[in-house]
Amino acid sequence: MTSVLVEPSAEAPGGAPKPLTEGRQPAGIMVALWVFVTVPFLALLAAVPLGWGGWLTWPDAAIGLFFYVFTGLGVTVGYHRYLTHGSFKARRWLRILLAAAGSMAVQGSPTQWVADHRRHHAYSDVEGDPHSPWRYGASIRGLTKGLLHAHVGWLFHRELSNRARFAPDLVADKDIQRVDAMFIPLVAGSLVLPALAGWAVTGTWQGALGALFWAGLVRVSLLHHVTWSINSICHVVGERPFQVRQGDRATNFWPLALISFGESWHNMHHSDPTSARHGVRRGQLDISARTIWALQRLGWVYDVRWPRPERIAARLVGAAGTPAPGAPPPVAPPAGPAQPARTGEPGTMAG
Repeated sequence: MTSVLVEPSAEAPGGAPKPLTEGRQPAGIMVALWVFVTVPFLALLAAVPLGWGGWLTWPDAAIGLFFYVFTGLGVTVGYHRYLTHGSFKARRWLRILLAAAGSMAVQGSPTQWVADHRRHHAYSDVEGDPHSPWRYGASIRGLTKGLLHAHVGWLFHRELSNRARFAPDLVADKDIQRVDAMFIPLVAGSLVLPALAGWAVTGTWQGALGALFWAGLVRVSLLHHVTWSINSICHVVGERPFQVRQGDRATNFWPLALISFGESWHNMHHSDPTSARHGVRRGQLDISARTIWALQRLGWVYDVRWPRPERIAARLVGAAGTPAPGAPPPVAPPAGPAQPARTGEPGTMAG
């Protein structure tokens, strides 16, 4: 299965264009959104004094790290590089597991998340982008408001991206639709499982509550804000060494590379969306790409789209035949396949 944005799907049968959005979010979703954004965030704020005061234990930290990595890779490897961009193909059981792990990050169901992100790529930083920080202009006030909008505000003032237009492959995928239907139980499991793990390790209800707080609520909020920082910070601050579409302002921002599992090499990603690796230069840590490489070695994923060195060089700003710094970049396809699938290039995986 390859999941990529194919713009012909923007037309409905008969040639009429499909709407960009499906309408406002239902009231029930808005209530749940407020709960699952604000409650974990309050826990994250409380985590600083509580951790300083010695309330964070080694079991809490270990359980929290496990669930942060498991659900974080569910988003970066599963939701993003696989379901959204088709950077590789996966065995059926792994496809389902990745979608379930991404759901446990509490960032939305697989189909809606993918639809929103493909729409972002189709209209990056121009009219139609659901979460551009440049929405209100480049003044200090406008950019401050835009950063807040891109980081979290858009979630509360959005119209849902049209899944039939931006994610028709997932709408037709019975396995993914079953995971979509299980979103609420998976969210519950994202909080209950850490508590059960805390109880199993410590044998006490205090251990269960501690794990619920640290490995459940705090972990969910931390991962929320790391993911949202890619939408906000990584379109304003950082380097832009690679060509992108006209108007696109995606950047590489190294301080987020470790905790985002390589997602903050965002300029490279927007330059070559289907690439399985975003940190393509020496020393650019990309844990998501290394995970895909390991899964490929195990035979669980295949047809991986590793970036070719010559393609990386050609995408650099100022490369032969490409715009020099400051010149408008050429318009490229938004997120479709950019190169033939590559089954394995371990030599490109350093870093």
